[in-house]
Amino acid sequence: MSMISSKTRQGLLCAAVVMTLLTDAAGTTAFAHPGHSVEPVAPAQRASRPVKASERRWLAGDHHVHSWFSVSLKPSADPSQPPILVKAGDAVNPITVNARMAAKHGLAWMVATDHGGPNHSKLNRDEAYPELLRARVETPAVLQFWGMELDTPGAEHSSLILPRSAAERDALFGIESRYNRREPWPADASRDQESFMLDALRHMKALEKPPVVIANHPSRSATGVGRYGLVSPSELRNWNDTAPDVAVGMEGAPGHQASSLKPDGSLKPQGDRGGYSRAPTMGGFDQMTAKLGGFWDAMLGEGRRWWVTSTSDSHRHYTDGGDDFWPGEYSKTYVKAAHTYDDVLDGLRNGRIFVTLGDLVSEVEVTASAAGAKADIGGRLEVPAGSDVTVVIRVRDPAGKNFGGFSPSVARIDLIQGDIVGPASDRALDANPTTRVVRAFTPSSWAREGETLSMVHVLKNVRGPTYIRVRGTNGAEGEPQPDPLGEDPWSDLWFYANPVFIVTK
Repeated sequence: MSMISSKTRQGLLCAAVVMTLLTDAAGTTAFAHPGHSVEPVAPAQRASRPVKASERRWLAGDHHVHSWFSVSLKPSADPSQPPILVKAGDAVNPITVNARMAAKHGLAWMVATDHGGPNHSKLNRDEAYPELLRARVETPAVLQFWGMELDTPGAEHSSLILPRSAAERDALFGIESRYNRREPWPADASRDQESFMLDALRHMKALEKPPVVIANHPSRSATGVGRYGLVSPSELRNWNDTAPDVAVGMEGAPGHQASSLKPDGSLKPQGDRGGYSRAPTMGGFDQMTAKLGGFWDAMLGEGRRWWVTSTSDSHRHYTDGGDDFWPGEYSKTYVKAAHTYDDVLDGLRNGRIFVTLGDLVSEVEVTASAAGAKADIGGRLEVPAGSDVTVVIRVRDPAGKNFGGFSPSVARIDLIQGDIVGPASDRALDANPTTRVVRAFTPSSWAREGETLSMVHVLKNVRGPTYIRVRGTNGAEGEPQPDPLGEDPWSDLWFYANPVFIVTK
């Protein structure tokens, strides 16, 4: 198969729609991504052997996508009976359509995450899962995980992502029927307690193939900066303590980012990005992520492996009167993985992740090295105390237009560092005062070769445990500011990479 390169964000996406799956003589598959060449990757079904690091590449995905199996509720004619689940009442697109649109917009993986009311577990098991199987056949280029948006006990919502297995349907039915907050009829208040969520996490981590859980839109119910609503810092700490390999992170950038767009693409003056009506997003990101030295940095300052992602939360496209983009159209979660279910889930579980809005970037590499050792995003570097640690950042800023028809360029990249001080005595802590921007790179301080931006910084005399992370923007804000109503989401773009931990010996 010949190698066809492209330097545009949309690149060969039209070809990807026409030929969703290309197979060469060796049986490998090829995928088109914005700003990427079409290159061969191993088929998902060949995942039995261990994956080599050299086989991994950045694969874009979305772990929060709704279909018409996210229902509304219609009261039953018999008040003693549970309400009727109305298909397409909350979200409108079949899983098969979501998968095709994910492929069109450059995604290599996605998760079906529906939810509803009483007895929704049966709808998922009996109708949604067979449609997922059809979607896997129709759009094999996209790895399609089985999961749901858990109506989370004692909180709001979270993405539940199941490993691909013969038992995946039964595993999800067991979790949803036993632990979903809205599952029983009549409603059971005991299922809306944080302790019940901790029971659910204990159940999940005991499974032979444990899932991944990511808190969705954690500050959507907040009433101000630091005034949290249904999801609190202490609650997320408890999740992570209970099942650290299951409850691994939170949506850094929520979905519903098209809420300020009318169907014709013009601006809706009262539209709030992400549906964050009381405490706005900051550069499209949740305050728990966007605030420098805030909650995310507090978690990293404890040494927690706590990752951030970005999703569409797609229910209905804005051109159809909804608040949403298609999966991959605006928001992408990139995972460094081979193109297999197991390795993508491993990447999510272990933080080999960066996220971007508006296809501002398509590759991010952050490498810390010293004394012959090195670590990348999501990794851990151990060095002698007093070492100088060299940090190399390489970012791909793809040419051409994104799916909004714009050609954004990276204006600044921040290298952020914070100290690791150990477990917090205050479970509600949402600050890490040691976190700071140690270097702000601009076009005058990075090297450009084609679409690749390269920069280097040396952390001198590292004497104690620390972490680094990287973010970037197309704008001029020193720190991401609260997003005003009616803001054009395409104008204010950021990307965030997950941390590299550095420990001393």
